[in-house]
Amino acid sequence: MESGQPQASVAKNIFEGILSFLPDWLQIPILCLILLLIVLGWVSSIRKKIARRRAARNPQPVPAAPGVQGSGADFLGPYAPAQQVQQAPQQPSGADYLGAYAPQQRGDGH
Repeated sequence: MESGQPQASVAKNIFEGILSFLPDWLQIPILCLILLLIVLGWVSSIRKKIARRRAARNPQPVPAAPGVQGSGADFLGPYAPAQQVQQAPQQPSGADYLGAYAPQQRGDGH
């Protein structure tokens, strides 16, 4: 069934044949709708590509569904760090804390 014409030409002939059956006042709105669908599909594909790139740059952990036990790389289970209980303030320490070696405060204002 080779007609010797490229496939694009056959599709064009079918499209023109369908349009020729429509009244003139309906041909232009249908062409505009088809063009609009093509542009919307193009915009949608671009938005999906952008969303995929953003997701690849900043991965977000997916929360587990309610009632489902966690699993996977983000679930630590029994190896999760224990919640720390608030305790009384500890004695200061570190490089800026001199303790017993701090200079004595003088009462004469110097």
